[in-house]
Amino acid sequence: MQHFNTPGIPAGCPAHQNVQLFGPEFGADPERHYAHLRSTGPSAPVDIAPGVQVELVTSYDAALYILQNSAWFVRDSRRWKSLNQGLVPPDSPALPMMGYRPNALFSDGAAHARLRQAVTDSLATVNELQLVRQTQQSADYLISQFSSEPRGQAELMADYAQPLPLLVFSDLFGCPPEIGDRVIVGISGIFEGTAGADEVLGGALAELIALKRRQPGEDLTTRLMEHSAELTDEEVLHQLVTLLSGGTAPLTATIGTSTALYLSEDWQVGLPVEDAVSQTLWKYAPIANYAAHYPTQDVELGGRTLPADEPVLISFAAANNDPKLTKHREQLSAKAHLAFGAGPHACPAKDPAFMIAVTAVETLLNRLPDVEMRIAFKELAWVPAPWSRSLVTIPVRFTPRTVASAAAEYVKPVDARAGQPSASAAQPSAGSESRKAAHAAPQHKGGLFSRFLAWTRGE
Repeated sequence: MQHFNTPGIPAGCPAHQNVQLFGPEFGADPERHYAHLRSTGPSAPVDIAPGVQVELVTSYDAALYILQNSAWFVRDSRRWKSLNQGLVPPDSPALPMMGYRPNALFSDGAAHARLRQAVTDSLATVNELQLVRQTQQSADYLISQFSSEPRGQAELMADYAQPLPLLVFSDLFGCPPEIGDRVIVGISGIFEGTAGADEVLGGALAELIALKRRQPGEDLTTRLMEHSAELTDEEVLHQLVTLLSGGTAPLTATIGTSTALYLSEDWQVGLPVEDAVSQTLWKYAPIANYAAHYPTQDVELGGRTLPADEPVLISFAAANNDPKLTKHREQLSAKAHLAFGAGPHACPAKDPAFMIAVTAVETLLNRLPDVEMRIAFKELAWVPAPWSRSLVTIPVRFTPRTVASAAAEYVKPVDARAGQPSASAAQPSAGSESRKAAHAAPQHKGGLFSRFLAWTRGE
């Protein structure tokens, strides 16, 4: 591939080398890197990890063209020529993200259609009201763990945004307590790079599938297993892994960034939480650079040749902020962003994901109506990784209070700065006053999901 030798490459990336999309420098100012890459055309070669070169698409129009063109650009990474030739380091951190797995994400044609239909049909059975209540209850539990601290301080990424999707998903998948604990340990370990995390997650999900064979339930795991596509147990396992990995990290980033944005000094009082989530999806795409495509033949794009069977990654973060697009942003639909992808591999759970994010932020604002940031939004640090756009920490303060084990009705948050509810006031569900307060409950020795379930029972 051609290497650009032009002025203006970010510091630390000499002109004769590819731009590096990893490390502290990239994490500190990804937009500067994207701006340079745009100056070279709709796509450019970058290093996504040490020794791993890919073509990165930064143009909105070019990204949409590739995402929608499944004839010339396929997703099966077994075609990756450089990997097959041994040119990719075997221990590269890019391989867990880009390596082939037998799931809908890495499939094409009839195989993709079959797996995706099983996933979309199963997701379609999720009751929206039930999902909102599950999210609220998970949020209430997590808030209860720090809301009564005398200091009135918390770190929302570790204490709230990161564990919340894991609790919701463990519930949706129908995990019993002990298996749910291991699922959370496994998926958390994968994103943290913990040795053996893949095995922990795989073992827990295999056990869950075996359980559902014996005792089917009203959950996503059972629906996938009973779908007319007749997925094997291995296929069910890999679809569950995809839903977990493709849902937890992006949701964590969306919840965290949306909360910080809503609480920021520049946020306009009175705008709804939905606007904060939408702006996050546009400006801070949770999945920043991903969706590797492999040209089935050499393809010309903006004066460059994209060689067959070498990865072409979509920069959702750069495409959403393409200057050619932002000039006409007002004329576009609020959902025209690419944060959920586009084309045949677009996220099948974008509506539930949006709902979970909005509910998570609203529940926090309802339970802690005077919550505020301890540092300015513009001073928050971002994770220095190429794959996601996620805040490292969100330090907040609030008036300490107790949150009991009762899920409230789905309501809009009270905007403490305006002094008025943004839509309707919070109304606790019947019997909530009689529930035991979280701080009075006995301490359970189980993992996160076990403790959560015990808390919902008032134990």
